[in-house]
Amino acid sequence: MTDASPTHPYDRLTPDLVLDALDHAGLRGDGRLLQLNSYENRVFLCHLEDGGSVVAKFYRPQRWSDAQILEEHAYALALAQAEIPVVAPLALKGAAAGQTLGHFEGYRFSVSPRRGGRSPELDDPLTLEWLGRFIGRIHAVGALQPFAHRPALDVASFGDEPLAWLLEHEVVPPDVAPAWAAAARAALDGVRRCFDMAGAVRQLRLHGDCHVGNILWTEAGPHFVDLDDARMGPAVQDLWMLLSGDRRAMTHQLSEVLAGYEDFMAFDRRELHLVEALRTLRQIHFSAWLARRWNDPAFPAAFPWFGSSAWWGGQVVQLREQLEAMAEPLLGV
Repeated sequence: MTDASPTHPYDRLTPDLVLDALDHAGLRGDGRLLQLNSYENRVFLCHLEDGGSVVAKFYRPQRWSDAQILEEHAYALALAQAEIPVVAPLALKGAAAGQTLGHFEGYRFSVSPRRGGRSPELDDPLTLEWLGRFIGRIHAVGALQPFAHRPALDVASFGDEPLAWLLEHEVVPPDVAPAWAAAARAALDGVRRCFDMAGAVRQLRLHGDCHVGNILWTEAGPHFVDLDDARMGPAVQDLWMLLSGDRRAMTHQLSEVLAGYEDFMAFDRRELHLVEALRTLRQIHFSAWLARRWNDPAFPAAFPWFGSSAWWGGQVVQLREQLEAMAEPLLGV
């Protein structure tokens, strides 16, 4: 991989511009900004002159359309209205009634309340059951209507397209490219077999990126802080990232999660065919995501190991392991 370009999507997003955007939205910052952990977008904790604080998210240019962002906002607000603990965007002052998406100097942004918390303890069965109830409640709302503008999670968009892009742009080093391409194509064949075995499972509005970093825990329980990857897809997409370890461990974890989930939503066991298939798609998509974002200086700094022959060789091994995992019997629950 080459060094990041000096021009990148956030090269004009200075602290002064962030404060001016907040001021434009009727929020007077006191000058104190803390950049929070986010790669896709830029997210800041902003202290206000009135003594309060908010979180401002500046969206990566050209990733989502206004309609897609507003659809995410509407989903978060619907969840909040149903008393499900998600952090929903605030209506911005000076905008149209109820408008949650701001525009300033070529950037789009939203503002949400500040919510703290710690990572959940996924080795605790009671925590897993609570998270299952939480996700079940989210899916009960998500199943009420589909997204009109947001995309779906499918093999084409998360597997075929990233694979083609990586090969077309010759991202993979030549010494490992043939082995990686062969492993990726074989893995995607395995993914398609898994989707065929699952059949026509229900598609609903998802959180989409339900990993532990997007869940914060307080004495009141869990809440999600980011719906940026919300899209249509099978329910199991929001469950499998809570599972880790060997098959025995994942079977126990899944049992605890579903014990809570099915208090609010029925779970179609056919979707268990998709657990390892979705993990495989995420791996291929992640590789292309890193490569596509490499001109953003945050990425070389955070992922210095990406792009080497050794790293891609490791991907070959993992893809072959995923092909084997997809051929194993389903997790028992």
